[in-house]
Amino acid sequence: MFSRHALLLAATTAFALTGCGSAQVAAAPAKQSPAVTEQSPAAAITITDPWVKTAKKGMSAAFGTLVNNTDAEVTIVSGASPLSPKIELHEVVESGGKMIMRPKEGGFVIPAHGTHELRPGGDHIMLMDVAQEVLPGARIPFTLTVKGGKPLEFTAIGKDFAGGKEDYQPGMGHK
Repeated sequence: MFSRHALLLAATTAFALTGCGSAQVAAAPAKQSPAVTEQSPAAAITITDPWVKTAKKGMSAAFGTLVNNTDAEVTIVSGASPLSPKIELHEVVESGGKMIMRPKEGGFVIPAHGTHELRPGGDHIMLMDVAQEVLPGARIPFTLTVKGGKPLEFTAIGKDFAGGKEDYQPGMGHK
C-alpha cells in the first residue's frame, strides 16, 4: 500500500511529466516547420549519373539526367565548376546539313515531374578552357543556377567516352 506522501509524489511527478510532454509536443511542430519551408522547387531538382568526358585540356562536356520532382516547370540557366572558367549550356542542332553545337537559348527546361537528358550529341554542359586534365574517376564539382530557385550542386565523375566521336575542341562545329 502506498502512503499518502508516495501518492502525492507520484501525482506531482505525473503532472510535471505531462507538463513537459505538452511543452515538447507544442515545440515539435515549430522545429519541423523550417524543414518544410526549406523545400523549394530548386531543392527538388536532382541529377542522376552525372559524368564528365575525360580530356587533357581545352574543352570537355558534362552529362547526366536532370530530374524535376516539383509541380512546376524549372529552368537551368547557367553552370559553374572550378574545372573551367567558362561554362555554357549547349545543344546540338542540324544546320546546313551539319550537326553543330551552340549555346542553348533560355537554358534547359525541365517539365514538372519530368526529366531532361544531357547526353553526347544532344544537350550538354560545355566546359571551355579546361586548365587541368580530366582523368577517369576524377570527381568534378558543379553548380547549376536554377531560375528563381536554389542552385543545384553535384559532383560528376570523369569518364572515357568515344561515343559519336565528339571532339569538343575549337573549330569542331562549335559556333
